[in-house]
This record gives sequence, structure tokens and C-alpha cells, in this order.
Amino acid sequence: MSGVTSVVSQFRFDGLRQWAPLGTLVLLVLVVGAAQPSFLEPETLLQLAGDTAVLFILASGVAFSIMLGGIDLSIQSMASLASVIVALTVARLGYGSFVLAIGVGAFAGFLSGVAHVKLRIPSFIATLAMGGVLYSAALVVSHERSITLGVGERDYQTWIAGSLSGVPNVIVIALVVLIFVHILQQHTRFGRYSAAIGAGEPAAYASGVKVNRQKVLAYILSASLAALAGVVLAGRLASGSPTLAAELLLPAIAAVVVGGTAITGGVGSIWRTLIGSLIISVVRVGMTFLGVDIFAQNIVFGAVLIAAVAVTIDRSKIPIVK
Repeated sequence: MSGVTSVVSQFRFDGLRQWAPLGTLVLLVLVVGAAQPSFLEPETLLQLAGDTAVLFILASGVAFSIMLGGIDLSIQSMASLASVIVALTVARLGYGSFVLAIGVGAFAGFLSGVAHVKLRIPSFIATLAMGGVLYSAALVVSHERSITLGVGERDYQTWIAGSLSGVPNVIVIALVVLIFVHILQQHTRFGRYSAAIGAGEPAAYASGVKVNRQKVLAYILSASLAALAGVVLAGRLASGSPTLAAELLLPAIAAVVVGGTAITGGVGSIWRTLIGSLIISVVRVGMTFLGVDIFAQNIVFGAVLIAAVAVTIDRSKIPIVK
């Protein structure tokens, strides 16, 4: 009888954990809206969605590395470098500058993945080191300065900075990424194998899954989407800078974990990451509406991240916490 009670309790807990992010999002919107009714105006919500788009693109890539049980700490440096690449080359390459930036991202992700699987370096060390390399590269090629796009160069950014029937194009881009990543996760071997590796790497390896290849592909995807986020940032702000995305690492990781993806891997979905990204954006914009100092916002993000990890972590995988 006690065994049945335990199963029922676990089922209820899992159900609560699954729906908790969505409930949290609704509650946050209602609380901020009650404190500042202007928050619920269509223009504000549309601006919120636009701001969430860049964060979601960044978070959707790192979500795969987290689902594998790893992490990618280079995404903010990759996004910043991508913005610099666009700013420096768009005059000569046109739309090709966007392809170049994303290609550099894919190559950086490949190097991170190879360092992780071939040299047996923990993912947080491999990607932290890669982040340092990318940040330094951005400083060198930009001569340590922000690069503002000229009027003619901004013509190539209309697919990012423009709008479609009143909806900012950046939201449309994020929706395309959402559909792409959803298909990748739910309808391809890559998505299924990623979840299997995160749930139990030895079992996945014994089942014939090419674990190393999956990991390298995950880091390529993470860095490529980080580069896309940098491209979008450059388009929205009409500039490139080696520090353009410097403050987005913690919010991106928090968005993944707050959405319900376990930091230990194996559990998660792109829809959870979308909900998590919206939660982070509502918290950030809500704090601004309520007059919270912008420099104190990372304190809140840090506290939210700790709370989310405490709820989602699978402690059976880490009997000893180091």
C-alpha cells in the first residue's frame, strides 16, 4: 500500500513540476499587470515578445547541451562576436555577412565539442575556454570598440528590424527557430538521442548511439543559434560590439532551467524553454516597471536560477555533490 501511495505522490509531483512554469508565467503577468496596468497594454506586450525573441534564440541552442547533461558557457561571447562580424563585413558581403557569422558559430561549436569529447575535457571548461577565445577575437577584430552600422548598411537589416503587419520581424524569426528546433527535437534521431544520452549515457552508448557525434552536433547547434542571436542583436541595435551580449549568459541558462529542463539532462523540451524565456523577460521588464535598479536584476536571476535547479535537478544522478 505504501508503494502505491509513493507512486501516486511522485505522479502528482511530476505533474505539478510540469505545469509549474506556465502557472508561474501567468501569475507573474497578473502581478506585474496589477501593479502597473500599462504593462498589459498591447504595445508593451509586443515589445516584451520582441525582447524575448533574442533570449529565446540564445536559450534554445544551449538547451540541447543542457539536455545532454552538459553546458555551453561560450554563447554570450559567440553572440557578441557574430554582431562584430556582421558590422565589419555587411558593407562588402551584404547578406553573406549573416551566413559568415553563423558559419563561424558552427565552427566554434565544433571545436568546443571536439575538445569535450576527444580530449575528455568537462563541457563547462571547454566552453568557458572557447568563450574566452571568442571574446578576445571580438576585441581584436573590433579594435575594442562598438561599430555602428551606416545608413546603407542598415538596408540589409530590414529583415530583422522591420515588421510584418505590425508584428516585429524578430518575433517571426524566433517563431521560425521554435518550429525548426521543435521538429529537430521531436521528429529526428538527434532529438531522441539527445534525451536518451542525458537520461543515461552508458545505456545510450550500449544501445549503439554514437554519443560523441551527438555531443559535437549539440555544441554546433548551440553556437550556431548563439551566432544567430548575435546577428539579430546587430540588426535590432544597428551596431556590433564585443560586449553586446555580455549580460545574456545567466538569463539564457536561467530560461532553460526555469522552463523545467533538468540541469542534469534527460528532461526538457523547446516549449519549456520558450516558457522559461518568457518568465525571465517578464521578471526583467516587470522589475523595470516596478523601479528595481537594473544592476540589481542579476541578483534576482541568480536567485531564480538556484530555486529552479533545486526543483528540477535529478539527485539520483549525483549522489555526491561536489
